[in-house]
Amino acid sequence: MSSNASFSAGRHVPPHSHLTASHASPPPAEPDGGLIPISLFILSDVRLLCEGLSSCLARQECLRIAGHGDLATPPEQVVDSGAQVLLVDIATPQGLQQSAVCRALAPALKVVAIAVAEAEQDILACAEAGVSGFVLREGSISDVVAAVHNAMRDELVCSPKVAAALFGRLALLSARTVTRAPAAGVDTLTPREHEIIRFVGEGLSNKEIARALRIRNSTVKNHMHNVLSKLQIRRRGEISKHLHANGAAASASSRIQTR
Repeated sequence: MSSNASFSAGRHVPPHSHLTASHASPPPAEPDGGLIPISLFILSDVRLLCEGLSSCLARQECLRIAGHGDLATPPEQVVDSGAQVLLVDIATPQGLQQSAVCRALAPALKVVAIAVAEAEQDILACAEAGVSGFVLREGSISDVVAAVHNAMRDELVCSPKVAAALFGRLALLSARTVTRAPAAGVDTLTPREHEIIRFVGEGLSNKEIARALRIRNSTVKNHMHNVLSKLQIRRRGEISKHLHANGAAASASSRIQTR
């Protein structure tokens, strides 16, 4: 990226952008009056995007680039960098999968998805993956900066269209929980087995689950065998379908978050 003019943080934000720098409050100050920058790690398989964002955001006094890499970057590298916020390109499903593993290793890590299409399925995928914020494909550097600050304050700024989609999904999940009985065998699962099926639902492989939980791959396989036996199903791919069909997905997720 030979010129960064088009990515200037001070450039005019287009009217269609729903996230703007005006939503972000000033970063906290150090005792001596200086700013405490928010540390970021950037992940994208598009090298131009990755390096361009890194270069532009590094010019912001309120931000610090802890590192950047492609989606094959080991999650441990992201966590060990000390980053507070992970900017991840979700143009491919691997982006959300990688962010899920990183958050499993560091629950306090905030995730901001970039290059998000304003389509209901993409927005809902971000919400279900637990991201703290997102920037649409037509977003600007100012939008990214604003999204980072909002994520650090546990706030999400979105358009009325996105809000409607989120509330619609919440209502649907609530109705399913009320009207359907728990899936056979789900109450017999251990806390660890509930963790396993949550990661399965997020699309993680056995190897990725083992890495996230810091256990052996063989241990994950043993847990999977027990889960299949208790739920009385034959294949790993049937777990999420079985739970959703019996209205147990929401309760299973709740057990993990509150235990």
